[in-house]
Amino acid sequence: MKVSVLTRLGLAGTLLLSATGCEKNILDQVNPNLPTVESSWQTSDDAVRGATACYAGLQGLGMYRRWLNFAFDLRDDIGWSQSPWGELADFTRFVQANYDFEVSNNIWRDHYRTIFRCNQVLDRVPTIQMDAGLQKRVLAEAKFLRALSYFNLASLYGNVPLALTYTTDLTQTTPQAKEADVWAQVIKDLQEAAPDLPASYSSADVGRATRGAAQALLGKAYMQNKRWADAQAQFALVIGSGTYRLVDTYSDNFRHTSENNAESIFEVQFSDEKKGGNDSGGGPDATSSQGGQRSQFWGVPGFGFNDGEVRPWIVNEFLQEPTATGQRDPRLATTVFYNRKDQAQFPTALPTDGDTLAYGVGFLTRYGRNARDRARVYWRKYQTDYYRQFEDFDSPINQRVIRYADVLLLQAEALNEQGRTADAVPLINQVRQRASVNLKPLSASGFTQASLRTQLMHERATELAGEGVRWFDLQRWGLLDTQAGVDQLKARDAQFNSFVVGKSRLLPLPQVDVDLLTLTQNPGY
Repeated sequence: MKVSVLTRLGLAGTLLLSATGCEKNILDQVNPNLPTVESSWQTSDDAVRGATACYAGLQGLGMYRRWLNFAFDLRDDIGWSQSPWGELADFTRFVQANYDFEVSNNIWRDHYRTIFRCNQVLDRVPTIQMDAGLQKRVLAEAKFLRALSYFNLASLYGNVPLALTYTTDLTQTTPQAKEADVWAQVIKDLQEAAPDLPASYSSADVGRATRGAAQALLGKAYMQNKRWADAQAQFALVIGSGTYRLVDTYSDNFRHTSENNAESIFEVQFSDEKKGGNDSGGGPDATSSQGGQRSQFWGVPGFGFNDGEVRPWIVNEFLQEPTATGQRDPRLATTVFYNRKDQAQFPTALPTDGDTLAYGVGFLTRYGRNARDRARVYWRKYQTDYYRQFEDFDSPINQRVIRYADVLLLQAEALNEQGRTADAVPLINQVRQRASVNLKPLSASGFTQASLRTQLMHERATELAGEGVRWFDLQRWGLLDTQAGVDQLKARDAQFNSFVVGKSRLLPLPQVDVDLLTLTQNPGY
């Protein structure tokens, strides 16, 4: 029998009162360890701490700490799973019988938990007497984080409840909004946030949302809605700001020793200083770890759970062309572990290139007796093999949500979609000719609008594989909307054999909330 949240709370209150009814005023005691809403939100420090709590939501299991990686990177056509947890593997191949499955439920829960915190900041901070500039910044941070949360929810669930006000009234419900209205709110929040956010922060506040982060996310929201000119205008502000640049070494974007660098526009901050302490459902607290868990779940056999792998076609994508000096594209060795030397094609490549090693052990040594394992490809991006010989539940590597290379390639796409193909090519060349990559430049005269679309698909795959953006790309390119598009994906990723057009683009809404809030379930479920 299902029991609603309100019923459970009411029952708990009844039991508490019946057990203590003989003791007068026992419920009037003040818990010194638990500030109330009324006693908080008095000072500027309260405002800043409230905003910090919003950022902490990004570290939830259902956000960037663990499950969001599965929803984005293992359900696209590059990543996949053959986890021994069958329900988890099914989730990545568009099969979900239980609409309250832990992964999807946690993603839903933690995004709305973050939204709740943002709404509380937006409700309470305007009442605080404090520096006007700081007050505007804090409110803008909350709007940015609310927009990021709804950006993900719209992409994963479509028509979702659009909660925009803070309330403690448990009888109040939030109406379900159309997907287009959710996107409209994302855009509105970011338009309002950008002017009140700084271009950068002092060292103590690095990691908070900047003006460039809001402009870049706004551009990405416009891209998902195919508003090419609007997206171009936002990306132009980011590119023209002079704040960001491509770092020389590609792998610096995925290591804890080079976080918040010049290429980073927004990243989720992780640390392994406090180990252990998973969120069990009640929310992160003082005992919770602040480490990322992607590296543990996607670590190669013997070092991690190996719940996430890579389709071999992406290796061929990297091998399409050598660098200007005849080497393999070095982004391959940063992105995946794999056993393929290709000495005939790249005779100057070293026989002990990093892509033949995993945690210092060669693939031939580790998997030499098992041809099937030798043919498998594993994620290396965000793994900790560059400084330790193990994975655990607490990785210190920040998750890069938006980086400058993504913006350059999106700007190229926005320009190309407006017929400005020649203007798009130099932006692509910036990414291709990063110092550590050094691919030959593309010729602007060698492309039509259609052929540059195809080239951009290649460029985004090789530059951004495993960074949580491919799912947005597939949606934006329309490959999930038609059987012909899905058939293209099937050809390189068998999990799309289970994809149903008109259904599988979205996850099912958690059934418990469908029932309690009288939501309309997504089509096909």
